[in-house]
Amino acid sequence: MSEPSKNLLIRLWREHVVGFWRLLIVAFILMVIEGSTLGAISYLIQPLFDLVFIDGNSSAVTWVALAISGIFVLRAISGFGQRVLIVTIGLRVTTALQTRLLGHLLSLDARFFQDNAPGSLIERVRGDTQALQGVASATLMTIGRDTISVISLLTVMLISDWTWALLALAGVPILILPLSLLQKLIRKTTRAAREAAARLSTQLDEIFHGIISIKVNRLEDHEATRFDQEVDRFLDAQLRAERGKAANPAVIDVIAAIGFLAVLIYGGQQIIAGEKTVGEFMSFFTALALVFDPLRRLSAVSGHIQAALASLERLYSVLEARPTILPPASPKRLKSGDIRFASVSFSYGDTPVLRGFDLTAEEGRTTALVGPSGAGKSTVFSLLTRLIDPDLGEVSIAGTAIDAADLEELRNAIALVGQETALFDETIAQNIRLGRLDATDAQVQAAAEAAHVTDFADGLPLGLNTPVGPRGGSLSGGQRQRVAIARAMLRDAPILLLDEPTSALDARSEQLVNEALRRLSAGRTTLVIAHRLSTIRAADHIVVMDQGAVIEQGTHEALMARKGAYARLNQLQSAGLSAPL
Repeated sequence: MSEPSKNLLIRLWREHVVGFWRLLIVAFILMVIEGSTLGAISYLIQPLFDLVFIDGNSSAVTWVALAISGIFVLRAISGFGQRVLIVTIGLRVTTALQTRLLGHLLSLDARFFQDNAPGSLIERVRGDTQALQGVASATLMTIGRDTISVISLLTVMLISDWTWALLALAGVPILILPLSLLQKLIRKTTRAAREAAARLSTQLDEIFHGIISIKVNRLEDHEATRFDQEVDRFLDAQLRAERGKAANPAVIDVIAAIGFLAVLIYGGQQIIAGEKTVGEFMSFFTALALVFDPLRRLSAVSGHIQAALASLERLYSVLEARPTILPPASPKRLKSGDIRFASVSFSYGDTPVLRGFDLTAEEGRTTALVGPSGAGKSTVFSLLTRLIDPDLGEVSIAGTAIDAADLEELRNAIALVGQETALFDETIAQNIRLGRLDATDAQVQAAAEAAHVTDFADGLPLGLNTPVGPRGGSLSGGQRQRVAIARAMLRDAPILLLDEPTSALDARSEQLVNEALRRLSAGRTTLVIAHRLSTIRAADHIVVMDQGAVIEQGTHEALMARKGAYARLNQLQSAGLSAPL
């Protein structure tokens, strides 16, 4: 086990498992009882044969029968109890770990989610934790119960005849080398299988998210083929892992065959010679037959542990990730005022996005950002909301650098309406209330009316209590945008960011959304990104961007009179064309 995985395991044990120590003690006691019953049963085989079957002692029949029956009942009760307790603890720990993982992921920066696909993260939170829980529960039960079983059965074997015991177990040292090699193989193949499962989840997420594009472009067969290929890779990786796990008990069976052969030949001669009774041999033989079953399970435990370590390492990589966007130790109060970008530069890896970017958005006025795709417009929004931090330069509000302000206060001061509306599988009202969770029903209703949500919601059977479906799929694009605007209205933040909110709407929906946006932006410091210049002509200030820098700025009339990049773009759009600046 690697040192990071060991440390994580210890940490998880302390934080999530130690709290169930009382249940663990009860479960362990029940494991001891269940494990001991096998030794007791094999021990009672001797009087069963010697006193009952051979001597014909009728008085021994009752107590032997009652003893064996009582042991089986005790085994059933203790086995049921310890399994229920272990599974209960495992499920509680798993759900707590899943909650912790999600909370940790939500604390990470946007860049982390750019580097990790949603399907992969879903597999970490759900798949890896469930795999860890299943393996941990099975391993704990096996180690606790089967270790006691092996000890009790070995005790019976030694009591019967220690020379027979040595013969039966003479082949055990042979196990060491092949089992150690198997552990490395199992860990490697299990890790590959978990990674293949993550790729499957990612591909399914992409398919279901892009189902409309798939159908419109008749890509069903193409995506099914891609998925089939990924399934084959997963199947191959999973089968390699399962073959490694299956090899563990197979090695034990080979050793069992050697042990049975040696004892039957040696012990059989002693019985024929009258040196041992049939009962002694049958008691030993029963213990020998029973001991290899828990040994097989114990040998498989090491394979399960290696599988758990593969999941543990993947969980470790998530839990050890740290956010780089951190709140200041002594945050400054954020006041209302102008937004200013001063000589800001930013790169994604080796790709520069902003180069010495300067911008001033005056308080209470609308500033529009215009430029081709890749000019850095959306990056400006990400910087202002501190989803990312600049490599150079400073972003400030009313003279206070935003990285010196409280992060929650900064984001509370900003409302965003984007081109991709984030709606959740809840009701219209619940989606609006996400703008301010403590809002009253009357406030939600007022925001819905101001954003023209009630124009369509009143015609629905449940009105604002109508579920919107996964990702808001039961609503049209214009309806989703109006819900997002209502959410922003309810938020009532002094800064409003509009990222092409009407880019995918028809003329009627665009008209309604624009009307709602005018109401929303009134009196607020508004930054808007739009490709349709008709939607930003009335902006107080227009900034034209290209390759991460400002190349022109001014009012619509001033920029048109300059006959530069903005005027050319306006002429092209008026002619129904589009071209880079």
